[in-house]
Amino acid sequence: MSARRRKKQEKQEYYSLEPILKEKAHYNIIIGERSNGKTYAVLQMIINNYAATGAQAALLRRMQEDFIGKRGAGLFEPLIDNGEIELATAGAWTSVYYFASRWYLCRYEEDKRGNVNRVTDQTPFMYGFALSQMEHEKGTGYPNVKTIVFDEFITRMAYLRDEFVLFMNTLSTIIRSRDDVTIFMLGNTVNKYCPYFDEMGLRHIKDMKQGEIDVYQLKHTSGKILKVAVEYCKPFEKGKKSDFYFAFDNQKLEMITSGVWEIDLYPHCPYRYKPKNILFTYFIEFDRELLQCEVVQVDDVCFTFIHRKTTPLKNPDTDLVFTTRYDARPNYRRKLTHPHLDIERKIIEFYATDKIFYQDNEVGEIVRNYLLWCNK
Repeated sequence: MSARRRKKQEKQEYYSLEPILKEKAHYNIIIGERSNGKTYAVLQMIINNYAATGAQAALLRRMQEDFIGKRGAGLFEPLIDNGEIELATAGAWTSVYYFASRWYLCRYEEDKRGNVNRVTDQTPFMYGFALSQMEHEKGTGYPNVKTIVFDEFITRMAYLRDEFVLFMNTLSTIIRSRDDVTIFMLGNTVNKYCPYFDEMGLRHIKDMKQGEIDVYQLKHTSGKILKVAVEYCKPFEKGKKSDFYFAFDNQKLEMITSGVWEIDLYPHCPYRYKPKNILFTYFIEFDRELLQCEVVQVDDVCFTFIHRKTTPLKNPDTDLVFTTRYDARPNYRRKLTHPHLDIERKIIEFYATDKIFYQDNEVGEIVRNYLLWCNK
């Protein structure tokens, strides 16, 4: 027991669920630096709940490849190494066995011949679901699943088409008509412009400070209140032991070492120019941000400069606007990367030839995420 106690003391500095659980929310969204213990804490809670009450859990990932094979088999290794399985089950089980998108408690026993055999619990304590495969899950019920965790819901890569709807359908498949399920959404700070934030009406995430918990309350037509708690994890006070491996002069690595939002470095405006140098102006509307895009010519140099527009459109019925919204007006387009008119083809050439410059790195991130959305 002494070795196990030492390990538990060592990981006291890692993330704790205690503050966000006090909010008693239906959705618990936890955002922070990589490897700060978010997933560990939720998996530990799942093990403890199953050992105490038999309540099962569901793990959601975007793609099935995210948890099959060695990824699924190794998911609980840190808890096994720290003796959490044995501790939660009072020694009845010591390990976890993964098979066919299910996780079972198990232990290993040596028989009289010296052979080591695995003894496995008959009931899985957790099921795995991939959003991309949900059309195959609709006929199955999971009445004893009380906790759902969507791990790594934030990505810098492309999201699935209509991913939020797929997520909601997955929850519906598992929850059915119950109201006793708690949902956790875990994400690293790799993309401030995650579509889930807008889809769920989480308007203030971009402005949150590390260590804060924001609570949103949404009233359902039945009169019940849906409670969503969002925590932006505070960084380690003394940093992690591994931080020195990422000591390079690269702003993007701060997401790993301190949990700040990862932002790429983008080219800024290469020339000073005047209004007479602007050949054409169009706009991009994405994630409640409005950007003004100016095609500029200075002498024999032509490029596009993109900056925030802080005032409403002067000519909303004639200005060319690219937006994720559906709008029937002829001057509105959805996907910049699917040009139809000559002017749209000329616009896309600037992107194809890297002749795009940005007001700041945040504007570059907005455009990058918009282009990812265009190419879904």
